[in-house]
Amino acid sequence: MELLAPAGSPEKLRYAIHYGADAVYCGIPDTSMRSRINAFTQESLREAADFVHGKGKKIFVTINIYAHNIHLEKIEEHLKFLKKIKVDGVIISDLGVLNLVKKHLPKVDIHISTQANTTNWQAAKFWYDLGAKRVVLAREVTLGDIREIHRRVPKLELEYFVHGAMCMSYSGRCILSKWMSGKSANLGDCSQPCRWGYKKNQKSIRQPADKNQNEEVLTMSVEDMRGEHEVELEEDSHGTYFFNSKDLNLLKHVKDLHDAGVMSFKIEGRNKSVFYVASVTRAYRSVLDAVGKNLPSREVGKVVFREARELAAMVNRGYTEGFLLENEPEHNFKNSHESSPYQFVGEIKSVGKEDILIAAHNAIYLSDSLEVIGRNGIVKISVKKIMDEDRREIASAHGGQQKLFRLKIGRLGVKNREVLEPMSLLRKVVK
Repeated sequence: MELLAPAGSPEKLRYAIHYGADAVYCGIPDTSMRSRINAFTQESLREAADFVHGKGKKIFVTINIYAHNIHLEKIEEHLKFLKKIKVDGVIISDLGVLNLVKKHLPKVDIHISTQANTTNWQAAKFWYDLGAKRVVLAREVTLGDIREIHRRVPKLELEYFVHGAMCMSYSGRCILSKWMSGKSANLGDCSQPCRWGYKKNQKSIRQPADKNQNEEVLTMSVEDMRGEHEVELEEDSHGTYFFNSKDLNLLKHVKDLHDAGVMSFKIEGRNKSVFYVASVTRAYRSVLDAVGKNLPSREVGKVVFREARELAAMVNRGYTEGFLLENEPEHNFKNSHESSPYQFVGEIKSVGKEDILIAAHNAIYLSDSLEVIGRNGIVKISVKKIMDEDRREIASAHGGQQKLFRLKIGRLGVKNREVLEPMSLLRKVVK
């Protein structure tokens, strides 16, 4: 089983590998489905490939835009560059790009992107016969679909998204962003209008059923131009989020997916934070390891329960199992996301005998209740003193200053101290 993590920047890539990813996927803005919030250049991609290979892991590069004629010359040049840095695979969605990959990278594995919308075994066989080693299945396939595809095309590797954002459109093929903001999702520049809150011009007022509830709810219906479909909408003081799909979370179905034929478990989130990449990768690493060791179901269940609790404590849009169990994915109509009881406040740069050197991402005060998240567990720490990098005592540490700080912490046992290492993360309890 392979755990495949997102890398939206060189820093996120390093964290993904540190927290247990077997492989990472990334790409430069011009040819990738993530053209914004994407920090990679050719030079940093070269360095990333060296780093990943030095750790004995794999790097897959995304070239999965729906290419137009104007993109082809740049893609060819990019493929020649990828040949030099010896990437392990390329993720594509376009038949024309597939031809170019076979021409310029004949020895590199071809992975068919989820954007290609592979939902049946005939389509999977089609890609396999064209030379693809792996297909990233559409999010719309069910567990039964996966079993059938694997049975019919057993030599084809199957990859499946197990965690992250769900798109309200079919396999991400959406024109909403282009229509509303002029930014094409199919060229990697989605402005995510499905996540925006909407307010209505025509309103009627419905009194709440609960007499103790003071807030009025505004209602209306939206109808298409032909008058064939009607959508009932409700709005409170926060607006309405009628496009906002919940996030995918298949942590408890890892074994089911493995038994069905999935060999690569993919996490969505190249635009997400270092904290997200590290935390989600860590959770799925724990569960994949438990399943891979053939632990008793009860023991695997304990690991799943523990890590599911951690994922639930992160900022998310609410969780759904998507289409996996033949259900329609749920939407979060009440808000843009669910709040978290924690706030990411820093990352550990080095560990001394009595203090830790950190980069702060948010404010840290002596009164804060802090926890360290590391590869080897999660441990609470008490902060006795906050200092600047030169060990001068200060009242608080703050992010956004490009400065490092030292935290003098209380005594920890040997096992708990193992959690403290460079690249461990700090969070504080906020509620």
